[in-house]
Amino acid sequence: MDRHAPHDFTAKWAQQDLGEVVVSAKEVHDRVCELGHQITKDYAANPPLLVGVLKGAINFMSDLMRAIELPVEVDFMAVSSYGAATKTSGVVRIVKDLDVDLLNRDVLVVEDVVDSGLTLNYLRQYLGARSPASLEVCALLVKEGEQRVEQSLKYVGFVIPSHFVVGYGLDVNERYRNLDAIYTYTGEV
Repeated sequence: MDRHAPHDFTAKWAQQDLGEVVVSAKEVHDRVCELGHQITKDYAANPPLLVGVLKGAINFMSDLMRAIELPVEVDFMAVSSYGAATKTSGVVRIVKDLDVDLLNRDVLVVEDVVDSGLTLNYLRQYLGARSPASLEVCALLVKEGEQRVEQSLKYVGFVIPSHFVVGYGLDVNERYRNLDAIYTYTGEV
């Protein structure tokens, strides 16, 4: 089996905690390629700085930057609003800040999942205060009906039901990030 080809192979160690496949590995792969193509067109004149939100967006960021046919730069931030829970606490903490200056840069925040929108809203205000030329968001997942803050998202991979999901970078207690597909989580926290 080609380990780089998209597949829905579920590791035996994870099967007991996973429910249905919400987004298959092939669907993820195809949509990331579509997003990369659109970003390439939209930013052809000014390649963006991609800001990945750690740790959940790491798989998405890695695949997305390879799907963008421009000389993009990347940096990462780590923010926390979950802790070990499966629901956001609403309190956002910057764990790792950016290393680059955003002044007059086109910035594209790469986010794994938008649920309440509180973390993303905070992040937009925080980054917007650094005077970027533009500040947009590319979210892999948006949970239907969960937003407490209205969001304008330039790029969205999938709108999914409001279930806690894991895989493709999303985790529970640092596990399941390495699964290629996205699953509902049925285990205990």
